[in-house]
Amino acid sequence: MRSAVTSGHNSRHYDWSMDDLEQRIRQWYGNVAELTPENLDARRDVELVITKLDDGQLRVAEIDDNNDVVVHEWVKQAILLLFRLRAMETIEAGPFEYHDKLELKSDYARRGVRVVPGASARRGSYLSPGVILMPSYVNIGAWVGPGTMVDTWATVGSCAQIGANVHLAGGVGIGGVLEPANAVPVVIEDGAFIGSRCMVVEGARVGKGSVLGAGTILNPSIPVIDAQTGEEVSRGYVPDYCVAVSAQRRREYPGGEYFLPCVLIIKRLDENERHSKVALNSLLREHGVAT
Repeated sequence: MRSAVTSGHNSRHYDWSMDDLEQRIRQWYGNVAELTPENLDARRDVELVITKLDDGQLRVAEIDDNNDVVVHEWVKQAILLLFRLRAMETIEAGPFEYHDKLELKSDYARRGVRVVPGASARRGSYLSPGVILMPSYVNIGAWVGPGTMVDTWATVGSCAQIGANVHLAGGVGIGGVLEPANAVPVVIEDGAFIGSRCMVVEGARVGKGSVLGAGTILNPSIPVIDAQTGEEVSRGYVPDYCVAVSAQRRREYPGGEYFLPCVLIIKRLDENERHSKVALNSLLREHGVAT
């Protein structure tokens, strides 16, 4: 198996020694209604999964050799079990007090992560070396690749998979997907740029090196249309090396004519254009879109 966001040297491969742990988690989940925080055996197994998520040894999803997102359902089951097996407690972090079932991440210097005051990440999320968190939030089960910036007031929801060298601009909302356990999380692949106030939710996917203009909304029901051909290329998936913006398309109904949201691919980037921020900003401005 390879990384869900094709992050090369940061790909994680599951070892067969995980089989026993996976089977135990599946058994516990099958009896979830009977579990309480007093069940120490179940809690031990679940806490082990959360620790491995926190250290990047496990992840919720990855992309296989067919370019399909594969969800490791049992890992999500462990996250869901955690909230069944932990009681609420008061948690202090510096001058702040929280009342929750899960503590925040810590030890950022050892992890090689820069965290600006006002940012927080929950234990059970993974932040690769070189990640920068501006005042922002990363939830449990999320995986954030090396060199990625999570900008001011951006959120990375539960189980979202964010690639290497991604920029999530100010106010971006990356949705979380926990239930059902087999639901596909949001995937943002390597080198993508997600413009300010974009919302990418419910298992949507942005391909390698692609750019979403500011304010774009992407979910699995949103059609993605090629501006050159007018053809719908997908739903909820912007392919690799595309520049896409929010748009509308006309639809007629018995009650009248309405404009429904879509995402419009205005450019497919060639090799020379993929790494030029000046050219990308100029292209977006031509179409009346800010970043």
